[in-house]
Amino acid sequence: MSLTAGIVGLPNVGKSTLFNAITKKNILAANYPFATIDPNVGVVIVPDIRLQTLENIYSPERTIPTSFEFTDIAGLVKGASEGEGLGNKFLSHIRQVDAIVEVVRCFDDENIIHVDGKVDPIKDIEVINVELILSDLEIIQNRINKIGKKAKMTNNKEELKELNLLNKIKESLEKNIPVRKMLIDEEEKKIISSFNLITEKPIIYVANVKEIDINNKGNSYVDQVMEYAKNEKSEAIMVCAKIESELSELPDDEKEIFLNELGIAESGLDQLVKKTYSLLGLATYFTAGSDECRAWTFKKGMNAKECAGIIHSDFEKGFIKAEIMSYSDLVQYKTEKAVKEAGKVRLEGKDYLMQDGDICYFRFNVSK
Repeated sequence: MSLTAGIVGLPNVGKSTLFNAITKKNILAANYPFATIDPNVGVVIVPDIRLQTLENIYSPERTIPTSFEFTDIAGLVKGASEGEGLGNKFLSHIRQVDAIVEVVRCFDDENIIHVDGKVDPIKDIEVINVELILSDLEIIQNRINKIGKKAKMTNNKEELKELNLLNKIKESLEKNIPVRKMLIDEEEKKIISSFNLITEKPIIYVANVKEIDINNKGNSYVDQVMEYAKNEKSEAIMVCAKIESELSELPDDEKEIFLNELGIAESGLDQLVKKTYSLLGLATYFTAGSDECRAWTFKKGMNAKECAGIIHSDFEKGFIKAEIMSYSDLVQYKTEKAVKEAGKVRLEGKDYLMQDGDICYFRFNVSK
């Protein structure tokens, strides 16, 4: 399934450097505003040690990890919602993503221009977030203007319900409260789903620091970002885009040596990918055999029949049963045969809710 996380931030905060490292794609990363105008999309492999374990057990002909997309969206500036700095174009790109990764500059460097002339991570965050709120507010207001009079004149229940919800969202946005922080039930989410509101999307803040700050476990700027994210009940991590850029150029064995020398257990990018994967409510199931071991991404809450459809629509259309064993059982018993002998392989129907780490064989039949 195709889901996208959009990387946003003010100009010169390290967005494109980070994106280059994530995707190993050498896009322009110039030291001036609007070095990125069109969004650059890259497919990112989700690190998962479980797939390597399956590879060791099955010795398949090929191993295919799961992945999702990161999109590098050009730097926003104050006034973007009113068209400043090509803002409307950039905001339309953000509206198409499923989650937002907001890169925040948390380092001083007189050689790298700050768009406002001074490093202030909280101010930077609020500049971006206010522009996103203003963009959503415009969409909500336009919709209110369109259905308001009609809903009251016709007394249509559905339109009145939508109007009440729109007014509630408008009131929240005017108080600088993003939609994701509002208490909205599933029925209300369906009503506003077509609007693709930016502030409804989950967000993770990435504090970009200098190399020295990684060893020092951060700095006062990072502390501010972490506290902001905590108060907003959002996620936040610290990375050094420069280190990640250097790591992306190294072979895997040298990466591990480099990380050990820095005293880092896991790269910032691996942390970011995993956090974003979790933020999107994603999980992984596996198919495994001598021909192929493969990881598949699914949305938590999907049933077995829907997950079968991720592989091929025929699997969902002709679904019969799912033969499932857990990853932990396979690790414990060492072989698929031993798992079966222990009675740990089970047959599940179409309504079974797929779990992270399930290893599946789908039985299906599509008649001509």
